[in-house]
Amino acid sequence: MNLLYNTGIALYSAAAHIAALRSPKVKEMLQGERQAVAQILQARQTIAPDGFDLWMHVASLGEFEQGRPLLERLRRERPDMRILLSFFSPSGYRVRHNFNKVDTVVYLPLDTPTNARRFIDAAAPKMAIFVKYEFWGNYLQQLHRRHVPTYSISAIFRPGQRFFHPIGRLAGNVLQYFTHIYVQDDASANLLRSIGIDRVTVAGDTRFDRVTDIQRTVRTIPEAEALTANAPFTIVAGSSWPPDEDLFIPWVMSHDDVRMIIAPHEFDHDRLQHLLARFNGCACLLSEAQKHGLPAGCRCLIIDCFGLLSSLYRYGSMAYVGGGFGVGIHNINEAAVYGIPVAFGPNHHKFKEAADLIACGGAFEVTDTPTLTAILDRLHSDTAARTTAGTAAGDYIRRNIGATDRIFSDLFPQ
Repeated sequence: MNLLYNTGIALYSAAAHIAALRSPKVKEMLQGERQAVAQILQARQTIAPDGFDLWMHVASLGEFEQGRPLLERLRRERPDMRILLSFFSPSGYRVRHNFNKVDTVVYLPLDTPTNARRFIDAAAPKMAIFVKYEFWGNYLQQLHRRHVPTYSISAIFRPGQRFFHPIGRLAGNVLQYFTHIYVQDDASANLLRSIGIDRVTVAGDTRFDRVTDIQRTVRTIPEAEALTANAPFTIVAGSSWPPDEDLFIPWVMSHDDVRMIIAPHEFDHDRLQHLLARFNGCACLLSEAQKHGLPAGCRCLIIDCFGLLSSLYRYGSMAYVGGGFGVGIHNINEAAVYGIPVAFGPNHHKFKEAADLIACGGAFEVTDTPTLTAILDRLHSDTAARTTAGTAAGDYIRRNIGATDRIFSDLFPQ
């Protein structure tokens, strides 16, 4: 890789080590990275003595959900394949380090030439798949040099990315290392072809398949059923952050007939206590409700565990998906699949499904308190409008399933 890229990685590494002095999350990530090669070598002794048949890398939970349908299909149809899964983010690794459709789960060390060489020496993968935005130059270069077939799936590109600017053309060479790139839409394919990359297939987004699978195997949450059983209007807020909550909590508190389920993106003790306080005694934690039942007067259920959000959306009249006032919205498809309207903040421009859902009338952009108030007032009072928007959202999901089948048939032919 070029000097500029490697210098950037070195600076990032230095910043991460400084941040680790105060951040347990960053410290955990760096510790996991240091242990990754040893974990792989230990696993290979019994699981994959000749190397892993497939290495899949995902950044965090969102990308994992895009790779998951392919991993589950492989485990069903190719149970003999030895699969290595790597994460970059602690929030992904913490939740899915025991994922039983793969053989080993590790952190991916930072993309230095030495780390890339050591990691791939240890794993000896026969195939590699990177999901969506993962373009690790040194790892890709090492795979290319070793003639390891390497693919990108559910990728999406935008004109503003560095690959498509003259100053970033050196970085664009990274994309040449892929054997094939499976993109979400025609616009991405056209952008790649404009810089001479034509090993491209428009396959769609595997997350549509994943959320459809989840809908078919949805879990029942008795506490959510009890909360919403006789409610005329329920909002399910998924992966919310404080800036999101600042907008919707006052509206909920001013409408006594409304029920709410909040699954905050992070839920340490202080965060949960702050949320409870904002509801002035009419909210409770799921863990407490599971022990003692819903308390009298409870109007909001706060979820203090992982793994339930995709099932909780079924209890909503509408969904609010968080992150749009920060790094970017979280998974809106897992709400839309239930045929309910979805609202989210303005930072959604990296997500094709957000623009598509807004265009078809199944979703709404929230920019501030007045816009959210207008959306909630309408969906709360106008059942026909709510039904129309929800139907549009559900239909959009159904029109876009099938990416996993297309990719699987290409990469793993009978």
